[in-house]
Parts: sequence; C-alpha cells; structure tokens
Amino acid sequence: MTWEFFISYKHAIHVGIAVFIFFAFLILRRLFSKYVIKILRIISRKAGNKLIPDVLHSFDKPLQWFFIILGIYFALVYYPYFDHQQPIVFKWFKAFLVILTSWGFVNLFSAKSNFFKLINDHTNVKLDDILIPFLSRVIQFTIIAIALSIVLQEFDYQIGGLITGLGLGGLAVSLAAKDALANLFGGFVIVTEKPFTIGDWILTPSVEGTVEDISFRSTKVRTFAQALVTVPNATLANEPITNWSKMGKRRITFRLPISYETPRETLEKIVRDIKAYLENHPDIHQETIFVTFDEFGQDGLEIFLYFFTKTTVWGEHLAVREKINLEILKIIEEHDAEIAVPIRKLYVESKPQRNE
Repeated sequence: MTWEFFISYKHAIHVGIAVFIFFAFLILRRLFSKYVIKILRIISRKAGNKLIPDVLHSFDKPLQWFFIILGIYFALVYYPYFDHQQPIVFKWFKAFLVILTSWGFVNLFSAKSNFFKLINDHTNVKLDDILIPFLSRVIQFTIIAIALSIVLQEFDYQIGGLITGLGLGGLAVSLAAKDALANLFGGFVIVTEKPFTIGDWILTPSVEGTVEDISFRSTKVRTFAQALVTVPNATLANEPITNWSKMGKRRITFRLPISYETPRETLEKIVRDIKAYLENHPDIHQETIFVTFDEFGQDGLEIFLYFFTKTTVWGEHLAVREKINLEILKIIEEHDAEIAVPIRKLYVESKPQRNE
C-alpha cells in the first residue's frame, strides 16, 4: 500500500467507521455498567438474593474491559485491510477472555467478598475469621495459576517442559525457598489448630496486640501503640501463644496490709465483710474467691485477696476493680482501722557523758 492510499478518502472512511465501532462499544460499556448492572442489582436485592450483587460487583470491571476488547475486535473485523482471520488474533482474544474471567473470580473469592459469609449462613460448613483470608488466598492463587497455564498453552508454550524444568531445579528451589515453605506450613498449623482468630488479643515472646491478618508467609498484629508488626508464621507457630481474648474470667489478686494496732476481732470482721461483699457482687465470678488473713507482714497484718471478674474486657475489668477497691476502703474505715504504711523507726544510742 502506498502513502497516497493511506491518506485517500476511501481509506479515511474505513478508518472512521472502524473508530466509530470502537467508540460505540465504549458507549455501550458505559450504558451497560450504569443501567443494566444497576437494574440487576436492584432486582436481586428485592428478590433477597445476596450472591448476585456480589457476583455483579466482582465482574463489573472485567465486563467493562470485555466491551473494550469487543470494540477492538469488531473494529478490526470491519477494517477491510486487516486480516482478522489470523490465528494470533483469536489467540489474543481467547487469552483476554481467560484473563478477564479469572479476574472476576479472583474478586469474587476475595476475603472482603460476602461469598464465604453466604457459605457459613446457608451450609453446614463453618469458616471462622482466620480461615477465610487464608482460604481466599489459596483459591485466588489456584485461579491465577490455572489461568496462566491456559494462556501459555494457547500460545503453544509447553507447560510440560516448564514442569520438567522445575523438577530438575527442584532441589535448588527447595533450598532457596526453605524459609518460605516453613512459613507456609506454619500458616497451615495456625489455621488448623486455631490458637487465635482475626481480632483476638494475643501475647507471644515476639509481639503483643490484636491480630489483623494472616497470609501464606506471615501474620500481622496491631500493637497497642498502633504499630503494625509482621511476624513470620514459622516463628509464630513455634512460640507459646497466650490468647487473652479466650479468657472466661479475669484475675484480681493482691495483698492488703492492715495496721498492727488493729485488734484481732476487728481484723476478723474486716476479712468477713470483704468476703461477703465479693460473694454478693454481680460482676465477680463466684467459683473462686479467697479472702484470708495470710501472714504477719513486715509492715502490717496482710489480708490475701484472690478472685476473678466475669468480664474479660480490659476497660470493664478496671471499672469493676475500682468499685471493689473503694468498697474495701469503706469497710476498713467503718471498722476504724487503717491500711498499714511502711514505717521505719530509728533508735539512736545515747552514751553517758564522762566527767573530766
């Protein structure tokens, strides 16, 4: 084709029509996204179907790109000077279809999607908060791997050769990825044994805070200083984990020194009244309550207290503890007793003066 042909009127008409077809699909894409998808969402909500809106949201962007690919394809089909029957054109078109479809399914199986929640609500399979992100990533990784293999096969790339090559270099890969595999197995241990879940407050030798996320490699914990700590799963799986969120009750224990000037009868009444108060307190766990005159301390007569609050929430626990401390102080005052404070008496030896 000569330069005069490309600037000719006839060629300009063909190019204009091809461009018009492409922009027509762009307009159709916008209309489909704005009206058809919106109408389908409204219908599904009125029908009470919770899965359809999630599917539409997941495939919204891939569908928009599908219209762009269709616009390019039909524009090339119309353009008379381009051989759209070439195998490479169909291969690219199929590859884009596979990529867009897998993109939609990756969105659908996201941890933020309602798909797993619907499984919990409508089946006997119960997925907890720690399993959902992990399972989501496994499914997404599988979808991407399948899509990649289909695209490579479409372009006549031998997947078998790739697998064979990976087998020959398996030893080197396994040695290089030793830590990654350890973290992966650590993640499986955490998911299967379930020592904690998303949102739990945990304490380990490495970190203390609230669990925010768990992935193939690591677990993210938000500390109370709002720092985000990423702990490798292999490390976390081999450490003792204290899950404070799983507590059924929260302990309070301390020693209360009473002044040595307190009479025995008064001390007995103080112990009895404090124990009676705790046994009738609605926020105290009644299974274990100890209030005893324990020992003669260095500074006073020590009363030992050991009991538990029903709430495990830190703020509520502190509020209950404050009320109990104030009531104990009131009981001591009602019996005209005093809390012992450390006192040190200094004796100075006086030597007799010598007469000179």
